[in-house]
Formats: sequence, structure tokens, C-alpha cells
Amino acid sequence: MKPLLFFSVAALSVTLLLLNRPNSASSHPPQLVDVQPTAHFDTAGRIPIDAKRWYQVVNASSGLEGLFDGVTEENVNTGWSKLLDNYDAYYPLRTGEQMTIDRIRLYDYADQNLDKPMTLSIITADWKRIPIARFVGDKYKEWVGPDPRQPGTFRLKTPVTGARFLLINTSGAYPSEIELYGSYTPGNRPTLPIQVRHTPFRQAVGVNMFEWNMEEAARSWEVDENRIPALRSFAAVRHYMDWEKLEAQPGQYSYNLTLSGAWNYDAMYERLKAEHVDVLACLKTIPKWLENLYPADQRDYGNNPVRYGADLSKPASYIEQARVAFQYMARYGYNKRIDPALVSVTAQHNSWAPANQKKIGMGLIRYIECENERDKTWKGRQGYQTAREYAANLSAFYDGHKNTLGPATGVKNADPTVTVVIGGLAAHTTDYVRAMVDWCREFRGYHPDGRVNLCWDVINQHLYANDVGTSQLGSGKAASRGAAPELAGVGEQAVAFVRLSHELCNDMPVWITEAGYDTNPGSPFHAIAIGSKSVEQTQADWTLRTALLYLRKGIDRVFFYQMYDENPADPTQFSSMGLINGNKTRKPAADYLYQATRLIGSFTYQETLRQTSPAQPIVDRYEQSLPGGKRQTAYVLVVPDERGRTATYTLPVSEGDTVQLFVPTKGQESMTKRMLVSLNGSVQIPVSETPVFALLPAERSRK
Repeated sequence: MKPLLFFSVAALSVTLLLLNRPNSASSHPPQLVDVQPTAHFDTAGRIPIDAKRWYQVVNASSGLEGLFDGVTEENVNTGWSKLLDNYDAYYPLRTGEQMTIDRIRLYDYADQNLDKPMTLSIITADWKRIPIARFVGDKYKEWVGPDPRQPGTFRLKTPVTGARFLLINTSGAYPSEIELYGSYTPGNRPTLPIQVRHTPFRQAVGVNMFEWNMEEAARSWEVDENRIPALRSFAAVRHYMDWEKLEAQPGQYSYNLTLSGAWNYDAMYERLKAEHVDVLACLKTIPKWLENLYPADQRDYGNNPVRYGADLSKPASYIEQARVAFQYMARYGYNKRIDPALVSVTAQHNSWAPANQKKIGMGLIRYIECENERDKTWKGRQGYQTAREYAANLSAFYDGHKNTLGPATGVKNADPTVTVVIGGLAAHTTDYVRAMVDWCREFRGYHPDGRVNLCWDVINQHLYANDVGTSQLGSGKAASRGAAPELAGVGEQAVAFVRLSHELCNDMPVWITEAGYDTNPGSPFHAIAIGSKSVEQTQADWTLRTALLYLRKGIDRVFFYQMYDENPADPTQFSSMGLINGNKTRKPAADYLYQATRLIGSFTYQETLRQTSPAQPIVDRYEQSLPGGKRQTAYVLVVPDERGRTATYTLPVSEGDTVQLFVPTKGQESMTKRMLVSLNGSVQIPVSETPVFALLPAERSRK
């Protein structure tokens, strides 16, 4: 439901002057609110704050819990190396949640920030910012009130109500504690449980690839048939597609062949469809003609997808990207009813190559991803977008910012059925998506049924399992190696995104489009040898277990990084994550995925049986519908460890029935198979850290 937060003008009749930005040169601090002296502070009526609900619109590595934990003698620091000098943090109130603030106090511990004050505001139902407190840190170890000119006064002359959000604006300085007082009405918490997602196993067997993984550079106009057998290991591919390939010169769109690289996208996508391999097209980076608009020392193909100097907060700044995305989906999407006058293709090409031809609605692409890791920090501010900036980017990409950017703009205007996927996020917290949702509340509004008008259809995350539980971006702890997926915290991080989807995004799908393990021992994500198992065998175990884990946690699709190694001798992370050998044969990890897909690819996840002790194996139940109203059940069992541990599991099976037991085997087309017969109503299944699959006889579906 759309939140109904009523704003009382009378209640907000506080005395306000214009609030200068924190870096303002004005020597006269603004008047925030009229205040009255308070001789003795009464701590009754403290308003509860759920500190984990705060999110920061900046690359923070830790949250704001320290502001509300009752600890006054400790500075609050949310991380170093932030890419913005000044930034906001939001606290959204839930539907029905109300607070009337009549007193505020802040603990001034040690730091001073006279020239860059922190401001606490409320945001009203009509998106007005009303400042209610200002902190400059000019005292030492004492409580101060909301106005630095009257630090001993905590009560507001007129109570403040009508908040839709609390908002903190800061340049990095905070008090060590914030307390709000007044009256409070709790809001409505989501009460419906998260539904189990019955996802086919095959949707967890995707891989990242480039066009040169299917077409050799020397013969880029055709698919390399020698690469197809290994490609069949996967049910889906995420195609890394540089903007430069589609629009090497402004307004000149090419596909077959591309002006940059002379690749044949038509042939590649047609072959993938013929092989029943789903495609997620990931449009990323900027073309050279856009990069060259930047000063020479700031040029990088990973820069934000805008012209130099553009306002990153405005959807119109991303119009060039939204236009190339329209052209791409007009060609490869499923909508044939597009005005041909809106579709453009350049005939110009190398003299030896056939001219590009205009094609509409080829029916080859259903999924498209807008950029890749826009929350990345390693490219600096030129390559980093805040969540609100990326939401503006997505709004242009999605539908031309609700069709305000002109014709032939946005993928939904080319094919309304296309699924738009958030560019995979590198950070492992949900803050980025939460801020995107709130940007949509403000700038896209609501659908008639009260749902927020979001500009994406799938939430997308990148999670790499390592021994410090931080994926790529986190607390600053350095990983030393990869870790078993069940032990690395990635399952809990995935669940947080599924829960966010349930609470804020109408249970839209959540995908993991990058996961994997290096084999080079110098990488912080490398798999390890365990007992008699080689590094590649552990990579195989952990890769298959990653697919099973994410389905268990409610993830709808998984794509592993990546099809081929960049350079297996390079210790740089991601360089040795390939699942296919350089000679175009499968590594053990691809063997395991291929064998599992052949066995249970069409089976859907149903449940995980309860473990009575941590030492027990994990047991997942899958089902497949068969002709004639029958169904077949498969159990997948694994010991979730990384020590070579084994166990035995007693599986109830009707007396006299035969269970087919399958174990993944490297270098083979199929798993190793054996038969177990139930003699007394159960079978004993040996389980190890390599998943084992038990298929029961087909039976009539129970209604």
C-alpha cells in the first residue's frame, strides 16, 4: 500500500530561515527552530530508533548504529575513503508510523566540525526538507541541544511532526549519540511470510561470457563450432556487452557486424537460442567518443555513462545510453510493432563485410541489465554512482523516465515485455537498493494500486564467498582465500536481498549474476585443496554447492564468473575463475554443473529438511512433474564444511523401493550411479562435501 503520512502545516509552524549548505561561506548560522531553556532534562518519552533502518547514500563500509547504541564515549565512524565530501543518510518511517518530536539532544564527545556542521532534518509527505537540529561539535563530553547557539536547551518551542523520513546530512562528522523525545506511534511491519520460490535447478546454472567466447577474433563473423560443446554446460549466459560495440560512433548503431571489433551479434544470439541457452545482455562501459569528452587525465571506459560535466542526479543526463538501449531492444526484443522510422542502423562497414540491415523484433533477448557494479569504488568518483544517481540512470534506461525524454528512448518503449535487471551490485548490504526505492517514491511516484513505480524488474547482486564474509566491498578486512559458500555468510546476505524484495519491491526476483572461485593460490577468492581433493575439485564442489545454496535461499537465477580464465597464472582476483579450459573442454566445476543440469535441471526446489544438529548434512527436496499426473522427487544432500568431513543420512523410503544414487564425477558426461534398495523403510546414504543426488521412483501427485 502507498504510505499515507499526513503533514500538518500547523504542527510544522516552526521558525525557519534558509538552511545553508554545510560548506557555505556564511558566517551567520541559520536559525533552526525556536527553543526554550530546559533546566533538568526529563528522559521520559524517548522515541525508539531502529538503527539498522538508516541507510547512507555514499560508499560507507559500516552503518549508523553507533549514533543510537547508548555509548557516548566513542566516536562514530562509518568508514574511510568516501567518494563524496557531503552526503545524506535516510531513515524511512513505515506505513502508519508517526513521531512527534519535542526535544532533541546530541552528545558532543570530542570532534569539532564548525565549518561543516551535521544537520538533522525531517522529510515531509510532499518531500520538503525541514531542518530540526544542527551539530558543530564545539563542546566536550556534554549533551547539547539542537541549536548550537543555545547548547543547553533541548526543547523545541513547537513540536515537529509529519515526518516521512528522518535525514542526516554530514561531511563525515557526527555526535557520538542522538536522542529524540516526544510521542511515538509504531508503524505496520510486513506480516506476510516470504513464500518459498519453487525455482528450477537449471536457473542456477548460468555463466558470464564475452562474444569472443563464442566467436574467434580471426573469424568473428561466425560462431566457432569448437566452442559449442563446452557452452552446453550452461543453461544461461550473461553477455558482457560494451556500449562501444553497438555505437562506435554517435548515432551509428551496428550489430552484424559491429563497427567495433566486427563481431556478429545476430549469429551469436541466434545460436544461443537454438541451444536453448537464455541470455542476459549486460550493457556496460562507455564508448570512446563519449570517453573523449572528458579531460585527458580523467578518461576511462568505466566512467559514469554521461557526458563530462553532466548532472548525475538527472535522468536526462543518461539519454544517450537510453537511446542505444532502445535500439538494441528494438532489434533483439520480441516486439515487432515498432515504427520503423524510430529504428536506426548504419550500413557503413569494412569493405569486406556485408552491410548492416535494419531488423525489428528478432525475438532473441528477454533480459537486459543496465550497467555493471555502479557502486564500485575502485574507479573513483568518475566511475561511482550513488544509489539515487543510479536510480535516475535506470529511470531513463527503463522507459525514458516515464516517457519524458522523447521518442526512441528506454528499453520498455522498444519491448514492454523485456525484463530490466539492476546492474549487479558489488557491496553486500541492501542499502543501495533501499535508496533506489526511495528515489522512485519521490521521482516516479506510485502505480494506481499503491505500488511504488520502480524502474527495474529484477534485483541483482554479486556475492563472492571468502573467509572474511565481505564479498567485494565491506568492512576493510582483507580476504585471504575463498570459503565454502555455506560458511562464508553469502547465504545470509542473499536472504537479506530476498527479504528486501518482499518488503519493498513486491517480491520481485533476486538474481546473483556473479559468483565463483579462483584456482590461482594468490587470489583472495581462491579455492583450496582439501584432503585428497585438488583445488579444481574443491572449486567444483563449492561451485555446485553455491548453485544449491542460492536456490535454497530464494534466489531465482545464478550466473558464475566466468566461462574462460583471463589468465590462470595471474593471482589477481577473478583471473582464474574460468569454468572451461583453454582447450575448450570442461573443468571439473563445469562437469558438475552440466551433470546436475542433465539430472535435475527441470526439477524445482521445494524445501530444505530440518537439521536436528549442525553436524547433519543439508538435505534439499526437489520435485518434477511428469506426464500422466505423476511426479518424481529428488533429494540433494551435502555436508556443509571444508574439512573433508563425511556423514550418513537415513532417508525414509517405502519398503521395497529402489533409490538411484548419483555422485558428480569429473571428466564424465554423467554422474556415477548406484542403486539402493529399501529393505526396512529407509536407506542409508553416504554424504560428503561433494553433493550427492538421490532420485526416488515416480509416484502419483498428491493434491
